[in-house]
Amino acid sequence: MEQWKRNLGILWVAQFFVMASMSMIIPFLPLYVQELGVRDPAAVTRWAGFIFGANFFSAFLFAPFWGALADRHGRKIMLLRSGFGMAITISLMGLAATPLQLLLLRFLNGMISGFIPAATSLMAVNTPKDKTGQALGILQSGTVAGTIMGPFLGGLLAEWIGFRQMFHYTGMVILAMAVLVWIGVREDFVKPTEGQQKAMKGSFSAVMRTQPLLALFAVGFMIQFAIMSAQPLLPLFVQEVHPTTQYVAFYAGLVPAVTGMANMLASPFLGRLGDRKGTQYVLFYSLLGATLFCIPQAFVHSIGALLVTRFLLGLCIGGLLPSVNALIRKFAPPGQESTTYGYCNSALFMGNMLGPILGGVLAGVIGIRGVFLLGAVLFAINTMWVKYVFEHRVDESRRLRLRKNLLPR
Repeated sequence: MEQWKRNLGILWVAQFFVMASMSMIIPFLPLYVQELGVRDPAAVTRWAGFIFGANFFSAFLFAPFWGALADRHGRKIMLLRSGFGMAITISLMGLAATPLQLLLLRFLNGMISGFIPAATSLMAVNTPKDKTGQALGILQSGTVAGTIMGPFLGGLLAEWIGFRQMFHYTGMVILAMAVLVWIGVREDFVKPTEGQQKAMKGSFSAVMRTQPLLALFAVGFMIQFAIMSAQPLLPLFVQEVHPTTQYVAFYAGLVPAVTGMANMLASPFLGRLGDRKGTQYVLFYSLLGATLFCIPQAFVHSIGALLVTRFLLGLCIGGLLPSVNALIRKFAPPGQESTTYGYCNSALFMGNMLGPILGGVLAGVIGIRGVFLLGAVLFAINTMWVKYVFEHRVDESRRLRLRKNLLPR
């Protein structure tokens, strides 16, 4: 078996279990805050919001730093750093005695996290360029599958062993995945020369000057912002469109699961399609589809219609981040791929952090249905932005070729 395919299989398994472990504890943070002694409902939601966001905030700050280190010392070592580090910090969360301790541990976890970005970077750099889209699409399917299964498994474990033990169990699973990566993943890493290391000192300006990377960072931010702005509101919307109180919790879990399932099914296919036809076209039409399927969500009045529209939206989402990551691999300055992914991941973490906050605030003004329409507007702006960026790049390339042909020989 080719090495990149072996790496892909191992990292798929690792990402599945890491994401399942991480996502199984997120829905139960408010309940854990209550167990830590907070009784006032307003204080519980306030602490839960800070604790949830602390991880994304510190990850946003440190992602470029870890990316730069990966370019200097290798991507696999960043995977191991993140895996072993998260195993320790998440296990310690089960020993927290106060909400403040839990908040600090979540912040620390965000600082040392980055397993998924490091895996993405390693696969992108160590995969043949004509297979990058396919590999990243398959890799994302593992991430999404883990995200779907996590809350379900977390609910079972919370009933069987309690919240504190669930953190210890999560830490052990992540530790096992770090060991699996340590043993099984092989990286073809060539240490940068002295000249390349000097060039890396100006990596920020080099990355920002390279077109269309800055535009792609903005695309990634807006994708996550649009997706996450409505995500926390879905259980409330299910209550609104479901005529009875029966099975509300079941449908509240099924709606995001259906979106994730469609994402998981579509991302490998769209990745291969991007390798054959052009990743920028897959990104454009996926954004266009996301725009169109966001709109009817604002007008549904039954749980069946909501499930159909969320499934169709999930098919389109499957072509978004894998396409962005494949394009970043294509345009990143040589030897600075992980640094570039670090800046991209900062943009994604910022979207993950700001989307739920502003979505929740706006829902109080324009309603949940209005937030769905806002998502459609953001996807539409993103679609036009992608079209402009790549049409402008094509026109610029044509001008350069024409100028070169007209130069005297």
